[in-house]
Parts: sequence; C-alpha cells; structure tokens
Amino acid sequence: MTRDLLLLEPLARFTDIALLALRLLTGAFLVHGVWDNIISAERMAEFTGFLTASGFVAPHFMAPLSVYAQFLIGIALILGLTTRWAGLLLAFNFIVGVVMVHWNQSFREWWPAIVLVGLGLLFATQGAGRYALDTILERRK
Repeated sequence: MTRDLLLLEPLARFTDIALLALRLLTGAFLVHGVWDNIISAERMAEFTGFLTASGFVAPHFMAPLSVYAQFLIGIALILGLTTRWAGLLLAFNFIVGVVMVHWNQSFREWWPAIVLVGLGLLFATQGAGRYALDTILERRK
C-alpha cells in the first residue's frame, strides 16, 4: 500500500490513454505549425528565407522537405501509424533545428524544439500504445 502511494503504480494502467493524448497533441501541434506553409506559397517563401538566413544548404529544397515531413509525421502520430518511424523522424528533424537555429539561443528558446526531440524519442521507443492503427496492424500479423 505504501509503495503504491509512493510510486503511484496504479496510474500505469492509464499509459495507453496518456500516449494517445500525447500523440494527438503532438500531431495536432505539428500539423497546425506547418499548415500555413502548405497552403500559402508566400509563407513557404518566408520559411525558405528563414532557412537561408540560418545557413541551411539548399533551402529551396529543405524548406518543403521539412514542412511536409512535419505534416506527415503529425498525421502519422494522430493516427498512430508507423509511430516509431514518425518518432525517429521527429527527433531527427528537430535535432537539426536545435543545431542550426537554436544553438546560440537561451535554453528557454531551445525548449519547444528540444521537447519535440524528446517526444520523438519517446514515440520511437514506446510506440503508439494500445489505441493506434499500429496496434491493429500488429494484431493482423
């Protein structure tokens, strides 16, 4: 009883619900964050200019690559489909962002990008949880 109270082990039964919530929030954040770049050539051009100013190689290629990668990662997380791959790609994309954009900024300015790296690693290692298309595909094997 004392151990349960101290470690809150009974909460572990809600892990799949927590993973679902985290996947939905992260996926929605990613889709929302790039949607304007997808529907507006002007916004994509602004992002390309930002990448140019940040010293990225081939910014005209890298801007749409990053935008569409984030969009597809977001959709994959929302659906819980190929979640481990989505997590790896999420972590990689934002590691690049941290190194290329946030490196000389304060920790507070790093925070959103570094949290997305951490979330990516969490999804890559933990998977989608019970409430996901990945689980349906695993059952069909």
